Amino acid sequence: MGINIPESHPRAASLKIREALIRGVEDNVVAYAGLIAHGRGEAFDYLIGEKTIPQAQRAIEAAAASLLNAAAPVISVNGNTAVLVPRELVGLSEITGARLEVNLFYRTREREEAVRKALLDAGGRHIYGVGEAASEVIDELQSERRRVDPDGILKADVVLVPLEDGDRTKALVRCGKTVITVDLNPLSRTSRTAHITIVDNITRTLPALIEKVKELKTTPRPALKRIVESYDNKKNTGEALRAICDRLLLLAGGGTDIP
Repeated sequence: MGINIPESHPRAASLKIREALIRGVEDNVVAYAGLIAHGRGEAFDYLIGEKTIPQAQRAIEAAAASLLNAAAPVISVNGNTAVLVPRELVGLSEITGARLEVNLFYRTREREEAVRKALLDAGGRHIYGVGEAASEVIDELQSERRRVDPDGILKADVVLVPLEDGDRTKALVRCGKTVITVDLNPLSRTSRTAHITIVDNITRTLPALIEKVKELKTTPRPALKRIVESYDNKKNTGEALRAICDRLLLLAGGGTDIP
């Protein structure tokens, strides 16, 4: 059951996200484990100050260039993202030509259909990876994540994997695909394995990514390639960790940048 959240509440935005995810569980879009994953991510959001840090902005630029330069980009969608940013996922798909594919760890046909419905309700058209369409497998994986659409993730050259998904990120990299991830935890296997890691909240990243894609839309392919090649994920993720450390030291010393 939802609750009334006053706009004046200092944690209004965070509480609205939590309520949306709870409704997502009730609608069979979000798995119970998704609530735990969100809580873990929210803890890291506190550490970065609940804002898009410069390191995330650099990764967003590289991600935008990579998606625009891709031959067959795919956006992988799980339950949490389908609840938190469905319209943004559809918008990013439309502006980049990336296909939207449902891919779930806790996969049931009912959940696949629920996630597809959330995307269709947000304006999506064709949604890949549902039911019999997920007819191929990634041999490196043992979980239900291994099931992919032959017209989607299987043939993609660039895959956006929002939110933490370490095993599949490793498997996709081994398959030769460029992996972009949005993960608030810079210590996760996903963050450390992906080619481009955006250490930020998905609700801030997707709108910013769409705007960056619009900005780079007319950029020649060689210039897009240079943006991607000049990006160093290991260095950038390390700098994100240092930004967290610096902020914690500032707060420990009496700083007051907490929102």
